[in-house]
Amino acid sequence: MNAYLLAALLGVIEGLTEFLPVSSTAHLRIAEALLHMDLSDGYWKMFSIVIQFGAIASLFIYFWRRLLDFILSFPRGASGRGTALTHPLTLTFVAFLCTAGPSYLLVKVIGKNLEDLHIMAAALIIGGVVMIAVDLLYASGNGIRLLTGRITENMEDMRMWQAIWIGLCQVLSAVFPGTSRSMSTIVPGQLAGMTRAAALEFSFFVSIPVMAVATGYELLKTLKPGHGQPDAMTAIHMGSEQWALLGIGGAVSFVVALLSVAWFMQWVRKHGFVGFGIYRILLGAAVWIWLAK
Repeated sequence: MNAYLLAALLGVIEGLTEFLPVSSTAHLRIAEALLHMDLSDGYWKMFSIVIQFGAIASLFIYFWRRLLDFILSFPRGASGRGTALTHPLTLTFVAFLCTAGPSYLLVKVIGKNLEDLHIMAAALIIGGVVMIAVDLLYASGNGIRLLTGRITENMEDMRMWQAIWIGLCQVLSAVFPGTSRSMSTIVPGQLAGMTRAAALEFSFFVSIPVMAVATGYELLKTLKPGHGQPDAMTAIHMGSEQWALLGIGGAVSFVVALLSVAWFMQWVRKHGFVGFGIYRILLGAAVWIWLAK
């Protein structure tokens, strides 16, 4: 396949799947396998990581007004009765720390699983079953309320323990590729008494620092190898064509992610997450059958 067409295709896959609870890592890895891409080529490994910056940028565009409101209302919140510890920006940072700390400590475990399609397929299926079960419980009316005693309608009403819980659960997506970062925040959010919309919005906000740091770290390992990391990649020569391909992938990822976020926000409010759970199960099963053959 032409390199420029390949860059655009991977950008579409990244943009479509990064914020949906279906695992962008699994989709990119499956696409790489189907296209017979040479994963020993450090450039394409780095490419699939760095184009995430395009997806991250889309969140700043889509949520710019919400972000501005949070910044201007710090630390008392929109109601004026909050504190710095209960402000959504603080809770987002706490969730990020609860994800980043354990993930960094488990970096050797993470590195072993990143390209294992068997683990991804299992994670897709298990995650799909869990997502369907939790969403049906949520849709039953007061099932989530019975677990928590209270419904959290929006991020301004979140409590510290919810941020810690969601942050710790998000580590699963780092250790077991195919779990999906968004699923590992949305499902725990629902279990913690958050509405679908509140859990989804917090998932987007937490993804900004988590993705930015993780992507930047992987880029550093790629471009500056030999600094003690066991899985540092071979030094990559970046010529004009390599930069152009990276720009195409990032730009396509940005546009597609922006559209998918807007669609996802509307879909979830009306239909929930069951459809995504079914898709995960079918995709995971298809991968297992393919691997068996």
